[in-house]
Amino acid sequence: MNDVWQPNLRTPDPAVRILDPRFEHYRLAHARVERLWTGCRWAEGPVWFGDAGALYWTDLPNERILRWDEASGQVATWRYPSDKANGLTRDREGRLIACEHGARRVTRTEYDGSITVIADRYDGKPLNSPNDVVVASDGAVWFTDPPFGLVSDYMGQVSTPDLPANIYRVDPQSGVVECVMGDVEGPNGLAFSPDERTLYVVASRARPRTIMAFDVHERRVLKNGRVLIDAQDGTPDGFRVDVDGNLWCGWGTGSDELDGVRIFAPDCTAIGHISLPERCANLCFGGRHKNRLFMASTSSLYALYVNTRGAV
Repeated sequence: MNDVWQPNLRTPDPAVRILDPRFEHYRLAHARVERLWTGCRWAEGPVWFGDAGALYWTDLPNERILRWDEASGQVATWRYPSDKANGLTRDREGRLIACEHGARRVTRTEYDGSITVIADRYDGKPLNSPNDVVVASDGAVWFTDPPFGLVSDYMGQVSTPDLPANIYRVDPQSGVVECVMGDVEGPNGLAFSPDERTLYVVASRARPRTIMAFDVHERRVLKNGRVLIDAQDGTPDGFRVDVDGNLWCGWGTGSDELDGVRIFAPDCTAIGHISLPERCANLCFGGRHKNRLFMASTSSLYALYVNTRGAV
């Protein structure tokens, strides 16, 4: 492991910054940012498996899915090659769902370890490079499909896109892949509000980057798209929502001021920031009480206990 980074011994940890008084409730006075592991080329897609007591995340250019064991603190390669897996999540039956840049598809890992393809084409054409994914309470799989993995062989495979950068929904009963939105500039991270009436999506090709919001009708139709947050100099990527509706967003541009996680209240006010020594691409809540924030950040995996829980 790289020993250059050292945890701050002060409490409250000065890396956990209050930008608005409302964030005081969420910062735990005795909790500090921890580096759990380092050694990735580009860390992405963390997902918590409570029944296994483990966190899984992707190291995209190295074509591997890594596993961190809570009890031992040990890290091992769980899948190699991973077809350059990026975003991960779990479905309602507890199975791993993965977006794969290399194979340009979304897959499900069954209980016996076999892999089922959920989506690899739309309208008879191959997908671009599925990026991030969430599963709604009805079992529908929603994912973004920008062309980022087609730009280089480092993060995917060089190719020409056959489809626009769309957002898709896979019906839980029929398995039909439907395009639910095509009017987002570089759709990236996505997350539902706690009541699933709103879908948040990062427009990562907008300049500056924005976080958009859409009203969800009848569990499958997106309406009233609007810019929720103008990131200005920041670069939101993946994010998650807590039970109070706050957005915890991977953030950074390579500066000490911005790298880490930016937290927004439901009214779009930036209320807090977790400073990290490298840009955070994606994050998730985990641990026994879902109150531990795991942050996949360029080369490393970090964690911080917070005074809230991730939304189901």
